[in-house]
Amino acid sequence: MKEMKMKNLTEMSNEELWELFPIVLCGHKEEWKQMYENEKKLLLHSIGRGQVARISHIGSTAVKGLLAKPTIDILLEIEEHCDLKDLIRAVEKEGYIYEKKPRNPPPHMMFMKGYTLQGFAKKVYHLHVRYPGDWDELYFRDYLKRHREAAEEYGKLKTGFQKKYEHDRDAYTRAKTDFVRECTKKARKEFGDIYRPDGEK
Repeated sequence: MKEMKMKNLTEMSNEELWELFPIVLCGHKEEWKQMYENEKKLLLHSIGRGQVARISHIGSTAVKGLLAKPTIDILLEIEEHCDLKDLIRAVEKEGYIYEKKPRNPPPHMMFMKGYTLQGFAKKVYHLHVRYPGDWDELYFRDYLKRHREAAEEYGKLKTGFQKKYEHDRDAYTRAKTDFVRECTKKARKEFGDIYRPDGEK
């Protein structure tokens, strides 16, 4: 463990990161909404409102009553004229770590905040960046909000997967994939094109 803490987070293997940052679930907290709102204001100020098409609170922390990892997931839809290098610099300036994904290059980008060599900070954020048009997270979020039975089932699934994959984040995510895809498919049929501009959802 001492050797692990001497490394930068970007130098660690997945196994080392998963040991330091296990899957943790907890009941819904009212403070999550305000955490999102505060971070939204920070990001809009740093990036510039003219660069942003829409910003949304996604993930389980956006669904009241749902068991969740205490991480605020934010979807940032950027305008096509947004300079990606400037965006990366602006977001990193606010304490985020840019997680490069060669298989999914920009404008799809992932940033993380609240990850330290001592483990999770008190406040943890994931920022998902892309151009408008990829709204699966919005469909899934709103499907769970509207269908409480689906949200309850999802919570039970996550509890089981957390016990099995506590130190394997990729496996935990893969295990949820079929359920997420099925709900998203139903949501697309039910909601139609409700996320097409304009306005924030």
